[in-house]
Amino acid sequence: NAKILDNIFRLVHTIKGTCGFLGLPRLEALAHAGETLMGKFRDGMPVKAEAVTLILSSIDRIKEILGGLEATEAEPEGNDRDLIDQLEAMVEHGMAAMSGSTQSMPAAAEEDVPVVEAPSVQADMTEGTLVVQTLERPLRPGEVSLDELERAFRETETEVAAPAPAAKPAAAAPATPAAEPTEAAKKPVRKTAAEDVQEGDKIANQSIRVNVDTLEHLMTMVSELVLTRNQL
Repeated sequence: NAKILDNIFRLVHTIKGTCGFLGLPRLEALAHAGETLMGKFRDGMPVKAEAVTLILSSIDRIKEILGGLEATEAEPEGNDRDLIDQLEAMVEHGMAAMSGSTQSMPAAAEEDVPVVEAPSVQADMTEGTLVVQTLERPLRPGEVSLDELERAFRETETEVAAPAPAAKPAAAAPATPAAEPTEAAKKPVRKTAAEDVQEGDKIANQSIRVNVDTLEHLMTMVSELVLTRNQL
């Protein structure tokens, strides 16, 4: 069920973002591993019975951690590597299976297959479902949803600084009059060089180089701020 899958993914994503904002590393690590697997299911990776069992076990562990956090006002000790390793292994196994099936498709297409009548398009159409964002209040006028914010970050390409223009060649000194002082001929050259430097500075100031890790960290922090704001 796509609607249930999206709701569980949104729940785990909200927990992960809030834990990163509040400084709960254990809960954040487990929620992140579960979110990654749920994201692969949304991308088309087949859902098997053992995967459902593993997701439910992860949710039960998250409830236990939340219970300890509520009772002691501190995150319980532990690292949950048993569940995290299983979640990561299932993601790798599922991606490998999807890659293998994709590579086998061209070979299967070359085989002779009987011609059959294509089914009606109307028979295969299914009604779309509206994904409900849980744990979030309705947006106020002027506010941006988390999905729109993440989409804007993903679609924005990192700007690269434009190369500075090549220095203009110095103007040749006039042949006449021959008795003109040497300093008078050098002044236009100095002025041209100064203009080139100023133009290069102006062009360089129009863009900035940003490290990919820094940009990713900024995106994560903004996402966590939006999640926290929507819960207030």
